[in-house]
Amino acid sequence: MYLAVKDVKPKDGYKLILTFENEEIREFDVSVYLEIGKFKELKDKVLFDSVKVSFDSIQWANKLDLDSELLYAKSIKQ
Repeated sequence: MYLAVKDVKPKDGYKLILTFENEEIREFDVSVYLEIGKFKELKDKVLFDSVKVSFDSIQWANKLDLDSELLYAKSIKQ
C-alpha cells in the first residue's frame, strides 16, 4: 500500500511524527539508522530538524530522503 506523507514534525529522541494522506498519524524512529552511512549526519539536531515533506515523502537539508512506503511500514500508529 502506497500512501503519501502530508506532514512531518521532528520530535526529541530522533523521532518523526508523520501524517499520511489517509489522515493517519504515525511515529517513525530514525535513531536506529543513525550509525548507517549518510544517516550519521542526522545526529546534528539542526540538520535533523530540517526535515520537510518532499513530493510524497520526506527529505532533510542534506538531500537525504526516505521512501514513504518504508516510513509507513516501519512506523507506529499514534
